[in-house]
Amino acid sequence: MKRAAAEARILDSELLEPKRQRLPEPQRISASRHGMIATAHYRATEAGVEILEEGGNAVDAAVAASLALGVCEPAASGIGGQTMLMVHLAEERRTFALDGSSRAPNRASVETLTKAGRRRGYRATTVPSTLALLDYALTRYGTLPLARVLEPAIRLAEEGFQVTDLQHALTRREAKHLRKHTAAPFFLLRGEKAYPVGSLLKQPVLAATLKRLARRGIADFYTGKIARAIHDDMSRNDGLIQRDDLAQVPRPIERRPLTFRFEGSRVFTIPEPGAGRTLVGMLNFFEHLPEKSRNPDTPRGAMLLAEIIRRANLDRRDRPFDPNYFPQVDERKFLSEDYARLVARQVRARIKTTGETTHLSVMDRHGNAVGLTQSIENVYGSCVVTEELGFLYNNYMSAFDYDDMTHPFYMRPNAVPWASVAPTIVFRGRKPWLVIGSPGSERIASAIFQVLLRLERQPPIDAVSAPRMHCSIDGKVSLEAPRMRDDIPRYLAKRGFTIDAREAYSFYLGCVQLVLRDGKHFIGVADVRRDGSAGGPIGQAAKGDRGAGL
Repeated sequence: MKRAAAEARILDSELLEPKRQRLPEPQRISASRHGMIATAHYRATEAGVEILEEGGNAVDAAVAASLALGVCEPAASGIGGQTMLMVHLAEERRTFALDGSSRAPNRASVETLTKAGRRRGYRATTVPSTLALLDYALTRYGTLPLARVLEPAIRLAEEGFQVTDLQHALTRREAKHLRKHTAAPFFLLRGEKAYPVGSLLKQPVLAATLKRLARRGIADFYTGKIARAIHDDMSRNDGLIQRDDLAQVPRPIERRPLTFRFEGSRVFTIPEPGAGRTLVGMLNFFEHLPEKSRNPDTPRGAMLLAEIIRRANLDRRDRPFDPNYFPQVDERKFLSEDYARLVARQVRARIKTTGETTHLSVMDRHGNAVGLTQSIENVYGSCVVTEELGFLYNNYMSAFDYDDMTHPFYMRPNAVPWASVAPTIVFRGRKPWLVIGSPGSERIASAIFQVLLRLERQPPIDAVSAPRMHCSIDGKVSLEAPRMRDDIPRYLAKRGFTIDAREAYSFYLGCVQLVLRDGKHFIGVADVRRDGSAGGPIGQAAKGDRGAGL
């Protein structure tokens, strides 16, 4: 956690360096009558809009944008990682979670994995599951073929995209690790340094892999030529993933979402191994606290917010559970009204006396909604790329527990890692009103929580752009100090919190993408903290109406 904070401070300072080339500012807020998508990179948003304009539904657009993000935001996600979805199908009136957890290789063991080895290198990666999940969602709930939704990603890989200030800074920060491993030729100029801001990054090897997937289907990744290339590369470099791991396809699991009533709305969010339970805990605690103390822009309100975030994360850390083994922990107690009232009393007592990923949100004109969060875990994942394939492997082997064998996320063969994602759909009445999510590791739930609070009294763009904070379980408060009242950090420090002052619009504090329905319009907002944009179709779908076929 200390290393992550230090690295984020380095990144924040690098983003303040003089820009070599000024790029156009992405469209951060958009309105349309015909659907909407918001993603963490403007080129991925373009891919989703293209699919919606063609008549594809929310699932089609989400899959296309997900694949595009893996190309133009390679430090955060890609086909070598894992993906989680929240989905609402309007015609079926059904809302569910898709758990796309990756899996530990069959040959993995605590004894064979060093601390450094599970963070970077060939042994750091779990069996990638993103393609298995996208194929499942598209086949069952989409309307377009895989080859069509892959087209935008293939174009981006072949033709390239302009390197942004953020990507340049991230690459500079990780350059030494990329050079140490096999990813350097793919993401560093001449294999040595970050591409300049505004330069084109082309990925022809990845384009060839995506084209093969378009021709042969996702099965090729798990049992075909791509699987053999992965097996051979891992074998040459002492990796753990073998052909039998890939053939045991990490198919997604449909799960019942967590639900909770908040401020007259009904919240549906992802269950474990995601972090929806932490978000629901925050909302539950908040509703049992005094109204006069709820304004996060005041010292007292900021302290209340910090304590709620700290306590919800502490409860998740203390009471983890694997959904495949539910009896290990009674989650229902954590979400109960009685427990919320108890925590609220404890938080009030404290007040008197004194806690890398990407996301997209999409709605279509038929009322279908998707929230998708995907990751390769840390920035640039394992820093490993198979030379013939061109995509980064994740480093989710770092997301297991390695000390307590009774822990539900203890590392064992074929186990699933702990995740911090929380894609969420909020209903008003019987229809989805809001789709929301964020990257940011342990800051994901707290970022979403703060935007949900502000949406009750602020326009969407203001709620997303507002100053943000996070409190760790040990009481360190990271906050965008230049944008907050200066008495807030002083107030928190006097009451025992450690202050971690961040830059304005800090990369470290999440990146919320939301889409909501406002009367006859869809409104999309992309967080200014990264490279995202929002967009929707300008007119009716030009090539047919496929979306109602769910």
